[in-house]
Amino acid sequence: MRVRIKKLSDKAIVPTYGTDFAAGADLYSCLDESVAIAPGETVMIGTQIAMEIPTGYVGLVFARSGLACKKGLAPANKVGVIDSDYRGEIKVALHNHNGSGEAIEVNSGERIAQISIVPYLKADFELSETLDDTERGDKGFGSTGVN
Repeated sequence: MRVRIKKLSDKAIVPTYGTDFAAGADLYSCLDESVAIAPGETVMIGTQIAMEIPTGYVGLVFARSGLACKKGLAPANKVGVIDSDYRGEIKVALHNHNGSGEAIEVNSGERIAQISIVPYLKADFELSETLDDTERGDKGFGSTGVN
């Protein structure tokens, strides 16, 4: 699948896949200077990349496992949603979850998140007085016995 991208700065880095079988492409920070993210703080980090995501698809922005596990930096909203009609700069709201009490520095050109382009179905919600019965029914969190 081809996804057209636009570099909004000469310093912007085109997303890359780490391996042939990677589901997410790495997004890179594009900054004028390094940014320190204090513990518990969220900072918008720009990529200076815009995308033309095809109709019927969405860009889902996830944490990079290495950055999240080793440094404690992950998207504040857990999963970012880039709709196919959005043409602005892709930014990542990075949050410092690090329990060490130290600020974490983000440098320009650093891999800060990953984006997966996936198809979606648009639901046609229909109001109903009843729903089909299932074995689970209305049993909520933890009801399936899985921890």
